Amino acid sequence: DLGEPANYKAELSNPKSNKWLEVMNAEMQSMIDNQVWSLVDLTPDGRTIGSKWLFKKKTDIDGNVHTYKARLAAKGYTQTYRIDYEETFSIVADIKAIRILIAITAFYNCENWQMDVRTAFLNGHLNEDVYMV
Repeated sequence: DLGEPANYKAELSNPKSNKWLEVMNAEMQSMIDNQVWSLVDLTPDGRTIGSKWLFKKKTDIDGNVHTYKARLAAKGYTQTYRIDYEETFSIVADIKAIRILIAITAFYNCENWQMDVRTAFLNGHLNEDVYMV
């Protein structure tokens, strides 16, 4: 157990809350910079979904914490099957896809380049309005 806060209130009571607040502010700034949301009034027929802060500590091989991460996530479990969702996305690549990519690279004697995109989820496009609180 790395002592990660279970929720925002638990985070505020954490002695290292300044580190958590720093990464929470970075997450919010990333969303503002990429214009992923706008503050609007709820339409009469609009439904809202909740949100939750998720906290994670990343450690090195010796177990020392080197990175604090905070993500604001929509509570997607309020969706209704075949009504208000059709696709799900994962930020983790399937190991089979990675093996295929490496095999193709080796076969054609090419190079692979890897990069970490912090805001990859912001590149998705929605066909509907989503109201989150």
